[in-house]
Amino acid sequence: MSIPQNIIDGIRSNANQYVNTAKNPNYYLANLFHALFPSIKFQNTLTREIEKIINSLRMKNSYGYDEISIKVLKIIVPFISSPLCYICNKSMLSGIFPARLKYATVKPLLRKGNKDNIANYRPISLLTSFSKVFEKLIYDRLLNHIQTNNILHAKQFGFRVSLSTDKASYKLIDDILNVLNNKLMVGGIFCDLQKAFDCIDHNILLAKLEFYGITGVTYRLIKSYLQDRYQRVVLNNYSLIHVHTGVK
Repeated sequence: MSIPQNIIDGIRSNANQYVNTAKNPNYYLANLFHALFPSIKFQNTLTREIEKIINSLRMKNSYGYDEISIKVLKIIVPFISSPLCYICNKSMLSGIFPARLKYATVKPLLRKGNKDNIANYRPISLLTSFSKVFEKLIYDRLLNHIQTNNILHAKQFGFRVSLSTDKASYKLIDDILNVLNNKLMVGGIFCDLQKAFDCIDHNILLAKLEFYGITGVTYRLIKSYLQDRYQRVVLNNYSLIHVHTGVK
């Protein structure tokens, strides 16, 4: 028995609509959150905040292309906190992340196994120490916006204070034991993405940030941070390759 053409056309129309909907990263967010998020407002920084951030950084001798380590930065903090404060405020007001802070030196670090197998190496990206200060400024402001508006789920573990991956493991085991004690069945699906951060689509990320109220100058600043980045691979103090990456 053949299927009527109108039913086939209806199925095709629904399929096309589903595909077009799936291409919009904010479709499901719009159904989940029915109210608009307020736009973020970045406050200017002060020299004491710059000094606090620098003093909180872990003491390291590693450095980026400018050869200025965190250790050196801590020593000269009384002399550079004021000009650095001016540069950061200027950048946050204009929505432009300084180009010189987007240069990374990548060094391969052997994880395990045969050293002749390139797959056994993990790339270490060395940024300038000044970049880390600016990133911490942006992070603190984004985190404040996210927490104030309850954007993240309560069970979103990892990279959050008091919500480490250890606590995620504890919560999972506790839930499993409670279910088993009630003589119920347990099922789970676990996804392990290799090189997960490399899988992030920056355009989708920016679209989601805009949905969450990261708009205007702040949106342009984040986009500027992601685009037109440069990295070079260095092996045994020899520069091998230069790569230009970023959002189109």
